Amino acid sequence: MIEGLLGRKLGMIQVFDKQGRLRGATVIQAGPCLITQVKTQEPDGYQAVQVGFGSARRTNKPMRGHLGRQGDLRYLREFRVDDPSKHHVGERIGAEMFQAGDYVDITGVSKGRGFAGVVKRHGFHGGPKTHGQSDRHRAPGSIGSGNTPGRVFKGMRMAGHMGAEQVTVRTLEVLESNAARGTLLVAGSVPGARNGLLRIRYGKATLEEARARKPRAAKDEETPPADEERETAEAKAEQPASEAPEAEETEEATAGDGEEVESPAAEEERP
Repeated sequence: MIEGLLGRKLGMIQVFDKQGRLRGATVIQAGPCLITQVKTQEPDGYQAVQVGFGSARRTNKPMRGHLGRQGDLRYLREFRVDDPSKHHVGERIGAEMFQAGDYVDITGVSKGRGFAGVVKRHGFHGGPKTHGQSDRHRAPGSIGSGNTPGRVFKGMRMAGHMGAEQVTVRTLEVLESNAARGTLLVAGSVPGARNGLLRIRYGKATLEEARARKPRAAKDEETPPADEERETAEAKAEQPASEAPEAEETEEATAGDGEEVESPAAEEERP
């Protein structure tokens, strides 16, 4: 079993769960990922698989030689695996490895906020707004005492570059897993901006259960309703007009007073 895969953040929506609660959720494109390398204990010292995700515009010769016929993949990451012999290069994995009710840990790069002050970056309250303090409203204040210790301690909270850091959010619930569309619906928010790269792994609460789970193929999922309606409309458009059912002709009709009335077809056949 592979412990996770790569994905892309698509955006956020609101959904109703089974209890009727309105919950905020994040839509994630989970895969498809291709296994580009299998690492085993003897030559590499650990068991893992290297997976590729996304398409790159350009790749250099060493990368093309490493990927071979897998194509130009943009991102390559490694995930731990229990038994490397069950996986091979070129194998495709996607959203089918997760199920509704699973708990996952998602890692991404947070949004960059540029150079931020202490009020925005660390939540400082600033200085007083009265008693002549005209320029102390968002100032950091004192950063240390005088001769003792005579220096600034390491780790002092100051202004600086905010965001653009690797952040992991743990124990997020999977509300829906759609293997046909390759998407996951995860409760809550995940780090990063729209279209940002995400690393999705099983949480501790689901890892043991997932190891005993039978793999679920993507083709077992039902076709999305929109695709079914499109296929039905195309089939109706391709149906020839000659196959339309013809109306049955009535040869004789009986009037209300009991007299027999001949049909127009019978009148034409009369000499």
